[in-house]
Amino acid sequence: MTLRGFVKFCVNVFFAVTALNAMAQDHQHQTAEPVPTQEVVDHSQHAMPNQSGDSGLDDEAQVHEHADTSGMPAAVDHSQHDMSAQTSDSDPGEAMVHGLDVADGTTVPDPAHAGHDMSSASAAPMVNHETMNHSGHEQMASSGLRDPHAYSNGYTRSTGPYSMPGGQQLSLADEAVFRGLWVDRFEYVDSHDFDATELEGHLWMGDSYNRYLLRSEIEIVDDSLHKAEVDLLHTRAISPFWDLRFGVRREFGEEDNRNWASIGLGGLAPYWFEVDASFFIGEGGNSLLDIEVEYDLLLTQRLVMQPRLDVHSYGQTDKEMGRGSGLSVVKAGFRLRYEFDRQFAPYLGYERVMKYGETADLLTVDQDRTDNHWVLGLKFWF
Repeated sequence: MTLRGFVKFCVNVFFAVTALNAMAQDHQHQTAEPVPTQEVVDHSQHAMPNQSGDSGLDDEAQVHEHADTSGMPAAVDHSQHDMSAQTSDSDPGEAMVHGLDVADGTTVPDPAHAGHDMSSASAAPMVNHETMNHSGHEQMASSGLRDPHAYSNGYTRSTGPYSMPGGQQLSLADEAVFRGLWVDRFEYVDSHDFDATELEGHLWMGDSYNRYLLRSEIEIVDDSLHKAEVDLLHTRAISPFWDLRFGVRREFGEEDNRNWASIGLGGLAPYWFEVDASFFIGEGGNSLLDIEVEYDLLLTQRLVMQPRLDVHSYGQTDKEMGRGSGLSVVKAGFRLRYEFDRQFAPYLGYERVMKYGETADLLTVDQDRTDNHWVLGLKFWF
């Protein structure tokens, strides 16, 4: 199997596992909703209404009152109840449960209910559960929403045992200010025309939503500065995976210097592609579109293959900088790194630089349209 076929196979397996995991999580959320249960009510201590014929209770009320009690905790002994209040004009439907009908029309109380004093009991009003307003419960159950403060036991910055007045309030986790240094590429470039050292990284400071970046890309050829780009950017999180970036760039070169204003979008695209797209407006109306795409393919837990694509396209021709309008430069390659630690990983890679259009036409005789070179470098952050 070729390297290309192996990489394609690994990507397909990764996509399939990700899809199956998402389907399993969706099924788990659908089946995890609690089912409301009915509370079992103990009627053993309730007073019984008057069972006389004019009590106003019909057969339906009796059936409701003496419904199936199989779910009650324990049976009630009615052997000491006094049922003398029941008269001969009681409805036979009322007496059929608690007593027996005799020939003269009187009702003999059931021995199990003997001793109940029902003379003072009045007809209790029935609770109509159908007229109760359950719309709030149905809405919460159907929407699946939860109380936003439930996970914190109701604590907020201004309430609870940790609340403090005014400026002394505690800071939440998403309000803390962080900072760090990230070096993506610090590498030695071995080309058949030249040897170079390249550095790409950034310093950043901010919270979860707003950050300030000082980003630079430096290229040193034959112990002299060939090109340097320094960006000062402000980033704003517009979604969980995407940042909006805008700022300025200062470009240094052997021939001339350039100033740019930039706006861009960076983040994690579907299927874990890391994308950085920026649009620049420079002096004299010149423009630049720069798109970088990277993908980390885990061969093992520590061995990571990173394909990388970088595309530059200019709006105008700049002969002093050796750039033509349209598609200018395309860089494609890969870097294979071994992560001794997540913060420290040496790598070995290969890259191909291709120049197109007017940029290729501006090359001198001793310059090639295509350059292939090996790289050896280090990636780290802290």
